[in-house]
Amino acid sequence: MPERKTAPQTRPDLGRGLEICPSCNSELVYPLDWEPGESGHWRVGLRCPDCEWVGGGVYSQDVVDAFDEALDLGTEELLEALTLLTRANLEEQVERFLAALESDLILPEDF
Repeated sequence: MPERKTAPQTRPDLGRGLEICPSCNSELVYPLDWEPGESGHWRVGLRCPDCEWVGGGVYSQDVVDAFDEALDLGTEELLEALTLLTRANLEEQVERFLAALESDLILPEDF
């Protein structure tokens, strides 16, 4: 049986970005793999971590560029959240250590 070619898509379903799940509307879809296709298009495998949807297709360079930008923005948001969480955790540890020092709960043999 001959291989069926997928027509390049210039837009994802419903004109939404590839980061939007067509099944549950989650904004957390990420690429499983992507590789260059014919005529400047890309074959992209996608997965949604919320509903376990797996799909993909062949998309134009513009759609893939927009997806890449959305992934970069998501990475920046995650790093920002990680920085805030790390800082909050360290501040809490310092406060507990200071409270222990002030209460004479830390002795030389603790070191």
